[in-house]
Amino acid sequence: MRFSTRTAWDLSESPLAQALRARRATGLPLHDLTASNPTQCGFAYNEADILAPLSGPAALTYDPDPRGLLSARDGVSRYYASHGAFVPAEQLILTTSTSEAYSFLFRLLCDSGDEVLLFQPSYPLFDFLAQIDDVRLVPSPLFYDHGWQIDLTGLQERVTSRTRAIAVVHPNNPTGHCTRVEERRALETLCAERRLALIVDEVFLDYPFPGYAPHSFADGDHPALTFVLSGISKIAALPQMKAAWIAVFGPERERSGALARLEIIADTFLSMNAPVQNALPAWLAGSAALQLQIRARTQANLQTLDGWLDQHPAISRLTVEAGWYAVLRLPALEKDEELAIRLIADHGVSVHPGYFFGFPGDGWFVVSLLTPEDTVRKGLAAMGKALPDFTR
Repeated sequence: MRFSTRTAWDLSESPLAQALRARRATGLPLHDLTASNPTQCGFAYNEADILAPLSGPAALTYDPDPRGLLSARDGVSRYYASHGAFVPAEQLILTTSTSEAYSFLFRLLCDSGDEVLLFQPSYPLFDFLAQIDDVRLVPSPLFYDHGWQIDLTGLQERVTSRTRAIAVVHPNNPTGHCTRVEERRALETLCAERRLALIVDEVFLDYPFPGYAPHSFADGDHPALTFVLSGISKIAALPQMKAAWIAVFGPERERSGALARLEIIADTFLSMNAPVQNALPAWLAGSAALQLQIRARTQANLQTLDGWLDQHPAISRLTVEAGWYAVLRLPALEKDEELAIRLIADHGVSVHPGYFFGFPGDGWFVVSLLTPEDTVRKGLAAMGKALPDFTR
């Protein structure tokens, strides 16, 4: 059988995955500092309030609106109103996930071989999404100088005749960088001048650290065609419910043209199911309680991490403004993956090596702040014992 070249991935188990499987097989402790699934991190969910909206009689009615049920889109509009942004329901397209939203936009904007610029470090899923849709991702670096910054000069140099969009994750995953007002203006100006679309992923918008207040791209003027993505995977900590959306902004002619074409794309798949759509407004309205728990967890874990770093000056933490992760810098004495494998095998600690997110070179670890606090303390203690091995 001959398969498509777009799926010609190396399907063998990675050395890191092998190390994790081998460690679990021993029955020895494994302190997982990569946890990112909120449903498995010990948070208190109100089961009755979450499940009740799924059982209404409207779930039995099939109303195949390609943009999504109006009641569901109205719920999303109210969410943005809580962020000070006016987003009419008619400018929203519902999807099952932000991954699907990206796929819709790649199909909308790009022919085979066209390019989308994406800031790195960033989440590796984008590579697979782009390859499946025959789009070429062109990385544009974030750089670190007393905080993460967008390299605007480098970004402009990467725009070619095949570039169709610039994608920005705000706040970024995993760096926690929030796009600043002046960076947003520069991005919008560049997109308007070069007739590019701006794709903004805001799934971590509700998780700033004290002293930071990321502002939604849904608010304000939109001189360029702009798509703002989000969903309840992060907002309501309900990744299993599969509900997300695209909000469309920009000059009226481009905005209406994009919405008309997106409606056809969405109508082709009709992937959103009625029970979830009917429940979406209630889940969004009740998301504050889970957000409070998560922010308390991430802040407590960040304090624990900083206290540990005070005792281990060979390792430093980079500034994080929002999100669920922290980036660690350590002496680049060996490959990140090799070091991560040794931490698993010899010390029972799992961290993300930097290459996973596209960090340049070696000497990078990424740890989750969503992890239960006791696991973080035990994992850091085990890493402390390992320090002589990888900071010598």
